[in-house]
Amino acid sequence: MRRWLPLLLLPILALLIVLIPRAVVLPPSLDPTAPLDLREPPGLLTRYKLSRMAREPGLCAESFAMSGIPIPTLPPQPERDGCGIAEPVRMPGPLRFQPGAPVVNCPLAAAWTIFERHGLQPAAEAAFGQRVTAVRHLGAYNCRNVYHRANARRSQHATANAIDIAGFTLADGRAVNLPGDWRAAGAPSSGSGDFLRAVRDSACRVFGAVLGPDYNAAHRDHFHLDRGGWGTCR
Repeated sequence: MRRWLPLLLLPILALLIVLIPRAVVLPPSLDPTAPLDLREPPGLLTRYKLSRMAREPGLCAESFAMSGIPIPTLPPQPERDGCGIAEPVRMPGPLRFQPGAPVVNCPLAAAWTIFERHGLQPAAEAAFGQRVTAVRHLGAYNCRNVYHRANARRSQHATANAIDIAGFTLADGRAVNLPGDWRAAGAPSSGSGDFLRAVRDSACRVFGAVLGPDYNAAHRDHFHLDRGGWGTCR
């Protein structure tokens, strides 16, 4: 219920904006028309502003510019047969992506930027006392249907609106990977399982769907993160 609370409060907030005298200036975090500051932690309007980016071309780039975060942009790939990337970018640093920075759509990169700063790194600091320096991924853009089934709908990967994460490397070189460390929850010697669960839970604050080993066998070895409209966190 808490994940849907911001959406339920939006109509009330919109009404208040109309009724509040123009002399009263809302802070950007509470102004639904203001660009999303990607440096700030997830708030009441974060998910709404991320969804706006998918509908309004240029808004995502504006958020990156306003936040002072460089983003490597690429030429658009027009959608054909349900596949393509409207605003393609390379996933921004400072993390290293292995085997290389993937191409994703800009709103997904915006969600990742918030997650990395306010979810992933705090989880690593809490579990290990150090930061994550690299991310191992299984890909982002892939023109295919869900589960590669011929009669299924297009996957979120078909528009670079998803990324699959298989593991992380810490500052001391230690690797934390799926599925090997997933079942280690509560192990006093590593805390790797607790870390991965904290990563999963924090991702749910900004991504539309977060699927992992608890979801099904197809996701046993990675986290699937997308900006679709599922509202699923498992």
